[in-house]
Amino acid sequence: MQNANIKIWKTNRKNLINNLEDLTVKELNHTPKGFNNNIIWNVGHALVSQQALIYSTSNLPMHISNELFNLFKSGTKPESELNAKDIALIKFKLTETMEITEKDLGSNIFKNFKSKTTRTGFHLGSLDDAISFNNYHEGIHYGLIMSIRKFI
Repeated sequence: MQNANIKIWKTNRKNLINNLEDLTVKELNHTPKGFNNNIIWNVGHALVSQQALIYSTSNLPMHISNELFNLFKSGTKPESELNAKDIALIKFKLTETMEITEKDLGSNIFKNFKSKTTRTGFHLGSLDDAISFNNYHEGIHYGLIMSIRKFI
């Protein structure tokens, strides 16, 4: 099951990265009327959520800074515009964390998964549950990004 989930995740990450390619910094930071966030926030949120879902629930350190985590964690919204350097870091981290996570999955370091229930009511009882839920979660944010693009 993990193989298909990794393929889905890689495809979704590619789509997230592609959404950073053809838009300006101003467009990525634009929050359209009726939305609580913008494209770059959704991408950053997907990044930090994956780290929390996979690493934190496994009692392992995340591969992102606390500053980045606090900027995009659940319950946050864009407070200020990000610059081109910030956006480049997010783009880099999308790829880097995917490569690290895939390597870590192959190394079998995820031994102490701590079950939890997400804010949406999905119970994560295992690492496989967390990986599947992450794909669902990133898919939701990809959909939001596609909606926001219509207003740019």
